Amino acid sequence: MNELWELFTIFFRIGAFTFGGGYAMLPIIQEEVVNKRNWATDEEIIDYYAIGQCTPGIIAVNTATFIGYKRKGVLGGIVATMGVVFPSLIIITLISKFFMHFQENTIVQHAFGGIRVAVVALITHTVYKMMKQTVKDWTGIAIFIAAFVVIVWMDVSPILIILLSAFTGIIKGRNDAMKGEKR
Repeated sequence: MNELWELFTIFFRIGAFTFGGGYAMLPIIQEEVVNKRNWATDEEIIDYYAIGQCTPGIIAVNTATFIGYKRKGVLGGIVATMGVVFPSLIIITLISKFFMHFQENTIVQHAFGGIRVAVVALITHTVYKMMKQTVKDWTGIAIFIAAFVVIVWMDVSPILIILLSAFTGIIKGRNDAMKGEKR
């Protein structure tokens, strides 16, 4: 029961104090889950991010669900998910009640402008850490560059990019395994 409460409170704090959506939450999830509690390894958390991105829903919610499930099964997944979602429910309810009264306030507009800049920094930091963990050879560099170019300059479905990248990884893995068997 204590670990369920810990799951809820950790993800409640992450949900309550992270602005900018799921990607902005990733470095905080990394710090809490990998660095402070050793509930997952760097490789596992990157896998959770990847699966969370590919599955329907918000990446932070999906990642919280995976971590909760890993720790305490289905109930842990539900509790972690509730923890990360509950603050947003409260905040959105309050904002919707008072939004019309302060949306034109210049202080509020400037505050949100500052928050947006910080969110970009958080996302950039997450991308940098993930890249250090996953891009380890020339094939990874080639996949990264190709995916980046296609995403930025072409109108290609992210699903297709993920599938092609997975296929490329499988082919490389099979080729590496075959080379290892021949030696």
